[in-house]
Amino acid sequence: METNGDAIRPTAQEALAALSDAEQVKASATALAATPWPRWFAAALTLYTAAVPPVYGGTLARHDWLLPQGTWSVIMVVMTATYLSLFVVAASNWRKKTGVALRFDVLPKSVTLPLVIGLPVVLLGSALVFRATHEPLWLFAASAVGAATSIAFHLVFVRLHRKAS
Repeated sequence: METNGDAIRPTAQEALAALSDAEQVKASATALAATPWPRWFAAALTLYTAAVPPVYGGTLARHDWLLPQGTWSVIMVVMTATYLSLFVVAASNWRKKTGVALRFDVLPKSVTLPLVIGLPVVLLGSALVFRATHEPLWLFAASAVGAATSIAFHLVFVRLHRKAS
């Protein structure tokens, strides 16, 4: 290194190497931020996703279906509050473990956009179809599709993380 008085200036090669190292750190942090949830949270998310159609269907039913409508509403509120609490715990544990906050903007849009649009249509649409037809098969089919989608997306994100690491 050349010195100019007290200031130390890196050579061009050293500066390029430092920039390369900075890019690797940035890529590593991005990969960590896109890492899938812990397995326990993926399981909780799958159960929540599978439970939404029948519970929401129960709240939308024109008549009491298996339980009174008020009970379905209470179940939905408790279920959602539990899910949100587990989400906070998972995000906090992830931040403590890796030092990186969970970020959704680093996930591939080609993978997440169909999930963000399609899954609510399936989960909530099935309850509307159930209300119109009184056929609970729609709710259970949507539960199966939701659970399979949750598991599939978790596996895709695991694969993306391993590939990025």
